[in-house]
Amino acid sequence: MSLRHPYDGIADYRHWKRAAGLTDPEALDPMVNPKFAILPSDRVATAGSCFAQNVARHLNKNGFNILITEGAPGILPENLAETFQYGVYSTRSGNIYTARQLRQLLERAYGLFTPEVEAWTREDGTLCDPFRPQVSSYESERELLADRAYHLAKVREMVEGLSVFVFTMGMTEAWTDETGAVYPLAPGVAGGVYDPARHKLLAFSIEEVTEDLKAALAIIKEKNPTAKIVLTVSPQPIMATGIDRHVLVSSTHTKAILRVAAQAAADADDQVDYFPSYEIVTAPQTRAMYFASDARSVNEAGVRHVMRVFLKHYGSHEAPVEISAARGLGKRTASALGIEAGRSARHAEAMEEIVDVLCDEEALDDTRGR
Repeated sequence: MSLRHPYDGIADYRHWKRAAGLTDPEALDPMVNPKFAILPSDRVATAGSCFAQNVARHLNKNGFNILITEGAPGILPENLAETFQYGVYSTRSGNIYTARQLRQLLERAYGLFTPEVEAWTREDGTLCDPFRPQVSSYESERELLADRAYHLAKVREMVEGLSVFVFTMGMTEAWTDETGAVYPLAPGVAGGVYDPARHKLLAFSIEEVTEDLKAALAIIKEKNPTAKIVLTVSPQPIMATGIDRHVLVSSTHTKAILRVAAQAAADADDQVDYFPSYEIVTAPQTRAMYFASDARSVNEAGVRHVMRVFLKHYGSHEAPVEISAARGLGKRTASALGIEAGRSARHAEAMEEIVDVLCDEEALDDTRGR
């Protein structure tokens, strides 16, 4: 039987009106043909923007082997460990927002790049590491450099010991100085002194992001040839833009670049895959129900939907899946958030608020405390 046209008989997931999710948002699943499975025995390393923390949290709850190479000292109380960002990612890297930042971290870890800047001073007189300014405070530069050397050793341990690397891309804007080093936050936000004569904004192009990502992944693959890599794009809009234009326009521009770069990396390597967390949260099918009241933070329902799809496609039959979707509760909030019928509106509102993640970008929120 001949086809009437090239789209005759295509799979339902390739057609907007036939694809699952149009009438039932929770059925949305845009993942097709994952390149590999993640076994419970695989050592999964995570890094990237704030949203990456959700991946580690849910994988850990579902019995996966999350690789933590830079763990908290035994004498540190559990409630303080997260404050100092132990266990948030595989190493105590803080947020890695840009592909250039990831590339430079790996280059610094392997002695391929040594920036001249050593420390930033905070308003209280303590020091912080410019490359992870909100991870810790230091009383001396010697203490900072010793901790940095330890951190970079743990980055090497992560790269060489991981089975799967999940990296969530978040931004295309970064600040730099004459050394070429890039930072997760602009000087002056959480430490250091902003000097317009020295510091400048970098707004990375598609070509630059693609090249940086390619170079970063090449370092990982050189040190660990069997490593599998999952790339995602954070669905959270950026908090602020250094460019004189509306933040929504800059955010859309940013995500478009990251999405193209991630796909290019995935298309070029059978061991690199793209997972559509960005698409799940921002899709028209979900009617913006996965954003909290600030229209930026992703609520727990959105995270659960993302991870339910992630585990469906990457989880093996050996791995339990404990993330369920609510059905037939009538109210949008209850349906979106998985809240049992009869619970209070106050509980529903609390569940709808942002997921508790550590995010350097929040330092740019100048509305807090008003």
